[in-house]
This record gives sequence, structure tokens and C-alpha cells, in this order.
Amino acid sequence: MSILRRSIGTIAVAVLTLTLGSAAAHAQINTIKDGWLVMKIHSEFVDEDVLAGSNIDVDVKNGIVTLQGTVPSEAARARAIAAAKANDGVKGVTDQLRIAPAARDNGNMDRAGDKSANAAKKTGRAIDDGWIKSKIYAQYMSDWNTVLDDSNIDIDVTNNVVVLNGTVKSAAAKTKAVAIAKSTDGVKSVNDNLKIVAGAQ
Repeated sequence: MSILRRSIGTIAVAVLTLTLGSAAAHAQINTIKDGWLVMKIHSEFVDEDVLAGSNIDVDVKNGIVTLQGTVPSEAARARAIAAAKANDGVKGVTDQLRIAPAARDNGNMDRAGDKSANAAKKTGRAIDDGWIKSKIYAQYMSDWNTVLDDSNIDIDVTNNVVVLNGTVKSAAAKTKAVAIAKSTDGVKSVNDNLKIVAGAQ
């Protein structure tokens, strides 16, 4: 009888542990922040050859992703949607992408120098405004758990000129965000409109 009680007790503890573990994992997914998801989704776009010539805006609110901007083909649209849906914490994806021919290279890549050309070869995508935007967000991810957590940064890129809007939690975060953008291949200049707000997210 005592062995039976011990066995039942062991099973109960195991079930409780699994339940708590599952609940913790579920809670972790639910606490994934919208700003982090924006960065993560853009990081998925960087190496996607099919997205060359795309210029995609990713907005996330309470785990709901909205994709806006342009892609060069239906295949690119499908890939962008699939990449967004595949991320933990994404509850749904709203597709507002438009199909538009990729803009011709106006020489910005050549003026950006050999460093940019080499980077493009490594990624499989040409360095254009859409690639620069996704690349900056991807680099922000590495500082999310230190300086840039609770940031909510919107990046716009036109003719290789970057504009940063949104909020960060400290002067250090603002400095870091601008420095990363400036050091990204292909960027000609950065306009910093970031505001410092404690608990920005």
C-alpha cells in the first residue's frame, strides 16, 4: 500500500511539474514583446533571396502582425507572410503587402562601396532600402536583452537614408540604436527622431 501511495505521489508530482512547465512556456510566449517581434520578423527577411527588392514595414500590436509595403512578386508575399507566422508569440498576420516591381539600382550601392557589395554577396540580397531596414532591426535584436529592451523603434529608409522614430528607455539605448544604424552597410546617413521614455514598450 505504501509503495502504491509513493507511486501515485510520484505521478502526481510529475504531472504537476509538466503542467507548471507548460504554463511557464505559455506565459513566456504571451510575454514576448511587440517591439522584439518586429525585430525578429525583420531578421527573418535579411537572407531571403526571394525578398530582394522588397520594402516591408512590420507592425505588431498585442501579437498581431501587420505587413505593409511592397514586394516584387506573389512568391515574395507568400514568403514574407510565412516567415512572420513562424515566430513564437505571433497570434495572427494581416497581409497588406502590395506587389510592385523592384526599384532599379540608382547607383546607391556602388557609392556605398565595396564593403556593401561584399555584404550583399554574403546575404544573397542586393543592398537596397528594404534590406537596410531589415538588417538594422536584425542587429538591434542582439542588444534587446541589454540596452534596447522596452524599445519601440520604427525605421524608415529612403535612398539609403535612415530615419529612426519611436521610443527608447534611456540615453544609452538611443545612442546604441543610432550607432548601429550608422554602421550598417549601405547607410548614407541617419536622422534620429527617437524619444527617451522610461518603460517605452
